[in-house]
Amino acid sequence: MADAALSHITQGALHAIFHDKEKLRREFPVPILQCVQIKPLGPQGEGNAERFRVVLSDVHNFVQSMLATQANHVIHDGKLKKGSIVRLKQYQANAVKGKSILIVLELEVIESLGEPDKIGEPLALSFASTKEEPTNTTISGSGFYGSRPQQPPAEDRALPSRAGTSSSSNSGTHANIYPIEGLSPYANKWTIKARVTSKSEIRTWHKASGEGKLFSVNLLDESGEIKATAFNEQCDMLYDQLHEGSVYYISTCRVQLAKKQFSNLPNDYELTFERDSLVEKAEDANNVPQVRFNFTNVADLQSVEKDSTVDIIGVVKEIGEISQIKSKSTQKPYDKRDLTLVDESGYSVKMTIWGKVATSFNEMLGTVVAFKGAKVSDFGGRSLSLLSSGSMIVSPDVTEGHILRAWYDLDGRTGKFETHANMAAVGTAGGRSDRMVTILQVRDDGLGMGEQPDYFTLTGTIIYAKDKNFCYPACLSEGCNKKVTDMGDGTWRCEKCQINHNRPEYRYIMSLNVIDHTGQLWLSCFDDVGQMIMGISANELMNRMEDGTHMKAFEQVVCQTYTFKCRAKMDTYQDQQSIRYQVSAATPINFTTEAHKLAELIKQYSLE
Repeated sequence: MADAALSHITQGALHAIFHDKEKLRREFPVPILQCVQIKPLGPQGEGNAERFRVVLSDVHNFVQSMLATQANHVIHDGKLKKGSIVRLKQYQANAVKGKSILIVLELEVIESLGEPDKIGEPLALSFASTKEEPTNTTISGSGFYGSRPQQPPAEDRALPSRAGTSSSSNSGTHANIYPIEGLSPYANKWTIKARVTSKSEIRTWHKASGEGKLFSVNLLDESGEIKATAFNEQCDMLYDQLHEGSVYYISTCRVQLAKKQFSNLPNDYELTFERDSLVEKAEDANNVPQVRFNFTNVADLQSVEKDSTVDIIGVVKEIGEISQIKSKSTQKPYDKRDLTLVDESGYSVKMTIWGKVATSFNEMLGTVVAFKGAKVSDFGGRSLSLLSSGSMIVSPDVTEGHILRAWYDLDGRTGKFETHANMAAVGTAGGRSDRMVTILQVRDDGLGMGEQPDYFTLTGTIIYAKDKNFCYPACLSEGCNKKVTDMGDGTWRCEKCQINHNRPEYRYIMSLNVIDHTGQLWLSCFDDVGQMIMGISANELMNRMEDGTHMKAFEQVVCQTYTFKCRAKMDTYQDQQSIRYQVSAATPINFTTEAHKLAELIKQYSLE
């Protein structure tokens, strides 16, 4: 098998990819390599895309490579393994900090060749010995589609424009297009061709150090999505130039680590428009997708953590009237409208839309609507609210929309639907039966160590509740709950809402140590569970700290027994991985019910 694999591997291809483009075109149009190592990097925070690092060898050399998220399916499907022989169909050669790095956008595993042991003794490909600097172009197995053609005469070329100057361009002047998936702080001289899928309103901020304004857009191409933000002068110049749905050539922006608290996109980086940024409208919008969704069905919302952001598609079953609410902090009125969405999972959920989206909504009952960027709340079991950075698409031309349309016309129009409020009342989670376990079983079964979170229920007694850092100061704005900063002048600043409040709203982030007859476990609780266990709000508990009576509240929860519904998931903090056990609901022990359960267990072990 190794000999057969060796005959297929294109030896010397890696050197050609980085150092000899002519030879690559001529001899290695579709490189075939061996995968000698796979390392899961894991999500770098809540909501981030899963990443895999692989090492590829051509027998002579090996290089570190990163799988683009669009190629992760070869691992999830069990096809790509250590030793696999692969055909690179689309990839990108990068130079990062003096190292040669491949970003693999598409590959094919040659399964007939199996997974032989490492072939040869390949050496690390040296970037220092390069004859020419590797270009940051995207390469496909059929040759370069990123190579630069001969430039047309100057008078025939569309002039590139600085930020804010509108001009149109055709693709001929932008042949060197870079994929969004490959952007990083180390990439240079790149141009992306991307569609604006959403555009925020202009927001302002006021601080002791000054004031300013900003707006942001989400950009999409075939490889991925990224957020781009314009501040102050660039905000003024670009706001009227960038339009939702239009496609642009964009370059010369600063690439930096994404601030995940302000973005729901699965990208580790984000862009900032600068004075020299180039923005040109593309007349040719072909091959740029309209929008990219990652839908969660309505039934599965119960297993989604509160305050998470999801994409959802459903049929409008009910349409509420327009109403107004006032902000707790500013007393500013906001228009809102509640929609009821259903899907083929047999569940319904309330979706709240705001502002112009709410007032202009005039669709009929039975319309299929997709939402990108909806915040999950635990109100009524589960409900949704469309974020200001989110978007709504009526009758989307996607497969899920066509399936929903057919289902609703055949069965859904007359169907009956469960709600998450009903399921919460009977103690289930979205119809999922979380098994009852002991603390020993949690550890022995490795709950939370897999790629997906695990859900379980346990009965435990609280032996300690941490009385330090048990809450945080949160924003008063409706539906925000983000942490605010003490400005030192009597106000508290929310950077997300760009508002200064006179006071914060304290919310629980508690840590509890619980035991059963098999062991002990640390559990994390958010505000709703914390209030139920402590019996008072975090605001009131903070007030009690002033007279020193707050410790009595912590003492009273010790030795109390609850049934905890939990979610176990691997978490990464400061490069250290650990399993986090998050409580989604806690109910005091019902001794009658527990007695019946014990009686049934005893019967199972009784002799006939």
